[in-house]
Amino acid sequence: MSDQPADGPAARQVGVEDAKLVTLARASRARVGAAEGAAVRDVDGRTYVGVTVALSALRLSALQAAIAAAVSSGAEGLAAAAVVTDADPTPEATLIELGCRELLVASPAGTVRCVHSMRSRGQDSDIEA
Repeated sequence: MSDQPADGPAARQVGVEDAKLVTLARASRARVGAAEGAAVRDVDGRTYVGVTVALSALRLSALQAAIAAAVSSGAEGLAAAAVVTDADPTPEATLIELGCRELLVASPAGTVRCVHSMRSRGQDSDIEA
């Protein structure tokens, strides 16, 4: 996994589809006033959202909730993910298991702060399962 800051010489332009993920994550977060919002895109182009779940009996990050929504809807793989947060999230090992290539981390204002590039299925990764 490599982390690239969204500004400076190593920056790359966020594509239209990735920008849509950030917008969906921002909207889901704002809709319920959650700490984090996330969106994932599966390999067929369908999108799923999730927000932080903080119940006494269940705790999920927004990214975990979005992944669960995708998998429970039959997604067989993920192409990309985005999370909107003030924190510095650690990429989920589940993203690699599902073949996700990148995780965009954006501020609540929607500015992409970091892009985590991940290796695809079957390759070694720096993320621990």
